[in-house]
Amino acid sequence: MRLQKGRNKTLFSQRNSQVFVVNGIIAYQRDAYRAVQTPVLSLSRRSLAKTGIALLGAAALPRVAAAQLPTIQPLASRRVVRPELLRRALAALQRHGSQIPHRDRIAIADFSQPSAQPRFYLVDMANGMATTLLVAHGSGSDPAHTGYLQRFSNEQGSNASSEGAFLASDYYVGKHGKSQRLIGLDPTNSNALPRALVVHAAWYANPDMLRTHGQLGRSQGCFAVSEGDLQQVFARLGEGRMIYSAKA
Repeated sequence: MRLQKGRNKTLFSQRNSQVFVVNGIIAYQRDAYRAVQTPVLSLSRRSLAKTGIALLGAAALPRVAAAQLPTIQPLASRRVVRPELLRRALAALQRHGSQIPHRDRIAIADFSQPSAQPRFYLVDMANGMATTLLVAHGSGSDPAHTGYLQRFSNEQGSNASSEGAFLASDYYVGKHGKSQRLIGLDPTNSNALPRALVVHAAWYANPDMLRTHGQLGRSQGCFAVSEGDLQQVFARLGEGRMIYSAKA
């Protein structure tokens, strides 16, 4: 991969984590309000295409951060979206491009991680930055309530999370308040609409659940986010964008 060095840029680790694209991997570092100095690099479109990270038209990433994570002062923790999961999400974005009107931002739910970790990535494809949030998985995906998703399902009545690409559709107000319908684009989540899998807020996805129980509660297969994060999700994701759900 050919990298072209650019100017230095100071990035700030906020409470929702500062995220970089590093060698095609979305990475973030958590340590509230600590400044991190890192050089900004730019990738050519040809390099992106060779690594399988190329997107349609303007969705290509114009800039990425340093080829290695900063090492100046170790931070409290470090998380990385697994590269194979990112590649699969971007491949799904390209595969379903004709059904996804807006490709400037995507969401990736990395269900390889436990529910106690921020694992819902709202990614800005123009600059490679992202915000990570908590998200609950379905009770049918974790019957023993271990905090880890054990399986996906597309079956009616399974109460499990589904794998694959979803189109974020229209909003409505239901028993969970304002919610967003999802359309499954893959055979593994084709029943998303009839199963009423949606994005909604829930008390059991609030951060205080981690303090009292060490993990989030479970949904009936929906992407349940904290009550404090819902408006941010709706504002950043909007209608007509993709959510990709999978385990690496």
